[in-house]
Amino acid sequence: MQVIKRSHLLHSISGLAVIAANPAFAQNKENKNERPNIVLIMVDDMGYSDIGCFGGEIPTPNIDRLAEKGVRYTQFYNTARSCPTRASLMTGLYPHQAGIGEMTEEPGNKKETQNRPPAYQGYLNRNCVTIAEVLKEAGYHTYMTGKWHLGTQEQSRWPLQRGFDRFYGILTGAASYFMPQGDRGLTLDNTPLDPPKQPYYTTDAFTNHAIKFIKEQKDDNPFFLYLAYNAPHWPLHAKVKDIAKFVGKYDKGWEVIQKERYERMVKLGIIDESWEIAEWESRKWDDLTNQERENSSLRMSVYAAQVYAMDYNVGKLIDYLEKENKLDNTLIVFFSDNGACAEPYSETGFENVDMINNVNSWVAPSYGLPWAQVSNTPLRKYKVKAYEGGISTSFILSWQNKYAKYNNQIRHNVAFLPDIMATFIDVAETTYPKEYHDGQKIIPLQGTSMCPTVEKPDKEIHDYIFGEHYNNCFVRWKEWKAVKDEKIKEWELYNIKKDRTEHHNLAQQHPDILKSLVERWTKWANKSAVYPKQLNEK
Repeated sequence: MQVIKRSHLLHSISGLAVIAANPAFAQNKENKNERPNIVLIMVDDMGYSDIGCFGGEIPTPNIDRLAEKGVRYTQFYNTARSCPTRASLMTGLYPHQAGIGEMTEEPGNKKETQNRPPAYQGYLNRNCVTIAEVLKEAGYHTYMTGKWHLGTQEQSRWPLQRGFDRFYGILTGAASYFMPQGDRGLTLDNTPLDPPKQPYYTTDAFTNHAIKFIKEQKDDNPFFLYLAYNAPHWPLHAKVKDIAKFVGKYDKGWEVIQKERYERMVKLGIIDESWEIAEWESRKWDDLTNQERENSSLRMSVYAAQVYAMDYNVGKLIDYLEKENKLDNTLIVFFSDNGACAEPYSETGFENVDMINNVNSWVAPSYGLPWAQVSNTPLRKYKVKAYEGGISTSFILSWQNKYAKYNNQIRHNVAFLPDIMATFIDVAETTYPKEYHDGQKIIPLQGTSMCPTVEKPDKEIHDYIFGEHYNNCFVRWKEWKAVKDEKIKEWELYNIKKDRTEHHNLAQQHPDILKSLVERWTKWANKSAVYPKQLNEK
C-alpha cells in the first residue's frame, strides 16, 4: 500500500474535488387537499447504526429531528442489495415478481441480460405497477431525484415511462459524486446530460432538484417525491470541509467505536442489552501498523462525511417544506436500501486511500469490511447476506397531521419493503389495480399498510416474510428466522427476539420449526419464480 500522510492527502483531494388513465384509481380525487404529500427518502448502503437516533456518532441532527417527530422501526427488512430492494420498494412485490431477482441491467451490456428467465431479466416488467403509477392515477404529482437502478438500456424502462412526471439523477447503480459522466452520467427527464460544471456534488444536486420540482408545481394537488440518494455508497467522495470535521475521530479504532455505538443503542431502546455483538471477522485494531490505522481511520472519516452531507441535505428539504407550510401534512419515510457494504470483503476495501475523491472513479475506494461491521452494530454480516446485518435498516415514519401524539416512539413490529406501497395507497385513499399497462394483469400486492402499527405497537401485519438473493435465503415467522448463506448447504435457525445478532443456531434443538419454515420458504420460492435462475437450469 502506498504510504501517504493524512495532511497531504487532504490537500490533494481538495484539488480533485474542484476539478472535478385507469378507472380503478378514480376515487377520492375531490379530497385531494386533505391527503398528505408523500416523501420517500432512501439512502444507499448505510449501516443500521450509522445515524444518531439509532446510536451512531455521526452527527445527523436533521434525520434525528425526523425521528423526534416520528416513529422509529427497529425490525424493517429490505432485500440486502440495491436493485432488488428498489424493485420491491417501487412495486410492492417481491423483487423476482417484478423482474429483478438479482441485479439490474448495466448500461450498454445487453448480452448480460440475454437468455435470462423473466424473474431475472434485470428491469421492471409490465405485470407490476410502480408507486408513481399508482399515485399519479390518484391525482398526485410524481417526482424523483437520485439513483434509479431499475433498467437503463431502453428508454421505456426509465422513470418517466414508469409513472414519474419529473426525474433528475443517475440511471445506473453507481457514479462519481463529483463528475457523473459517460454511461454513468446524469439524466434530466428523458435527456442525458453533459458532465456537470464544477463545483458539483450529487447529494446536493439531488436535493436541489427535488425542491425545484416541488417549487415549479402550479396547483395544490398533493405530490409524491422519491429522493434516492447514492450516499454513502462507494466510492469515498466527500467535500473536503466535511471530511475535515471527522479526521482523527476514528483513530480510536473499530472495537471502541462499535462498543460506544452498542451502549448508545441499548440506552435508546433500539436493541436489547442481552444481545451479544455479532462475531468479529477481522484483525484487532491494535494488530495494525500505524500507517494501516491512519489509512483505515481516514476511510471511515470520508464515509462519515458522506452521511453527514446527506443529513444536512435532508434538513434542507425539511426546512423548505416547513417554510412553505407543507411539512405537517407530509408523510415522510426514511430508510436504507440494504445493510452496510463490506465490498470487496477485505479489511482495506477497494484500492488505496490516495484514490479518495478521484473524480473519474465510480467505484474506488471503499471503507472495508471492519467498518461495515461497525456500521451494522450489533448485527451479523452485511450487504448481500440474509443475516440481519444485510437485510435490516433503520426506518423512520413521520406524519405530524395524523401521528404527532406518537412522536419519538419506537416500534418493534416486523415490516418489509412491499408495506411501503401498501401504506402509501392507504394514506392516498386509492386502490391497487388488477390490470394496467393496456390490460396487462398485475401481480397482487404483497404488502400491508403500516399505519395500524403506529397506533398499535403490538399489531402483527405479517405471518411470514421471505427473501432470496444470490442463494442467500431467509424466512421470518414471529420471533423465528430460518436463514441459509450462499456458501453453506444447511439452513440455520435463530430466535430473533432473544438473539437478534444470530449467535446461537437452534436448528438441532427445534428441528420441527426449522423444517416447517424451510417448507414455507420453498413454497414461496416456487410461487415467486425464484427458480430457475438460468434457462439451462434443471
